Amino acid sequence: MTYVVALTGSIGMGKSATAAMFRANGVPVWDADAAVHEIYAVGGPAVGPVGKRFPNAVVDGAVDRERLSAEVLGDDAAIRDLERIVHPLVGEHRAAFRAEAAAAGATIVVVDVPLLFETGGEKKVDAVVVVSATAEQQRERVLARPGMTVAKFESILARQTPDAEKRARADHVIDTSVSLAETEAQVAALVAAMRGKLLAAG
Repeated sequence: MTYVVALTGSIGMGKSATAAMFRANGVPVWDADAAVHEIYAVGGPAVGPVGKRFPNAVVDGAVDRERLSAEVLGDDAAIRDLERIVHPLVGEHRAAFRAEAAAAGATIVVVDVPLLFETGGEKKVDAVVVVSATAEQQRERVLARPGMTVAKFESILARQTPDAEKRARADHVIDTSVSLAETEAQVAALVAAMRGKLLAAG
């Protein structure tokens, strides 16, 4: 039985860096964004259905994420259509990862899911880890990204469960407002505690 931990957090909270820390502690990590890139690539299972619904979003046999984003931005019906195509395919990808990790003998796996609470994904895991920092740090990090604007940042935030609510619903919170070394220590301690708990449970 593999213990499944969901890793989530709002944009700019340091989730990708934290996921890398779990990997460094020997925990296999499944990345929802990487899975989407894979299913959108040439030959990926999402290319056909996305192209049928959003013809302008497919370029040279692959889904162009920027074009797709421009087509669905601010259009709730289009976003729902896209989710109906993508979510089942991403779910299949995640299930394959979990089966592979279990076969390799992993006792703990992490699934890195940005929109965990927004999609009800917290019900399908054993524990939820939320990555969090101050609102000021979040804003500074996100606005430093290439091509990011205040309007785009606020639009993304509006679709995400507020950070305070995520923290309240989490089983564990990793604070990334501190130094990298301190964050690494938090992750190492959490992994050690989880492994100890699983060993004790037999």
